[in-house]
Amino acid sequence: MIRAPSPLTRLRWRRRLRSLVALLLLAGLALAAWVWLPAPVTTVPLVHIIDGDSLTVRHDDSTLTIRLTGIDAAEYRQDCARADASRWPCGREARGMLEKLAGRRPLHCEVAAKDHYDRILAACRTGPPPDGIDLGAEMVRLGGAIATSGAYMAEEAEAQAKRRGIWQGDFVRPADWRAAHEGPAKALAPPDS
Repeated sequence: MIRAPSPLTRLRWRRRLRSLVALLLLAGLALAAWVWLPAPVTTVPLVHIIDGDSLTVRHDDSTLTIRLTGIDAAEYRQDCARADASRWPCGREARGMLEKLAGRRPLHCEVAAKDHYDRILAACRTGPPPDGIDLGAEMVRLGGAIATSGAYMAEEAEAQAKRRGIWQGDFVRPADWRAAHEGPAKALAPPDS
């Protein structure tokens, strides 16, 4: 003979069910906060500008290489054409742009990941977010780099419309220039590498 659960047993199960629902709700809120909150920003002293989209910083007594996310700057040895077809060292100018923008002050970088060259991929600013200059956005806006993601498309459109930097004449996209000048192994790297 099967007995019906007592009112006390039903009450215990309801409490357990409510506790489980509350726990699942808290876990869902924690997951949403983890996904939607921005990555932590690290303040690091600048050591050296490598080129228009790469730099080295000091962190925990070691030197790290950072590659700015969302952009691909003209390569250091790359030349571009002006509107009158004369050549100019756009890669060296891109490096100079980044040196001027970054200055010698510490940078505030939001780390995204590491690439296959073991460089840290990060978005860096000259001041804590939301203040300070976003180095990637400004490099694209000044025409020293192209946008490789949707993040800086408005800045690229502005640079093209005002014929700034590489947009003043003909140029080879940096990824294509690397493919032609660095051999087949590095030519397989994606443009944001």
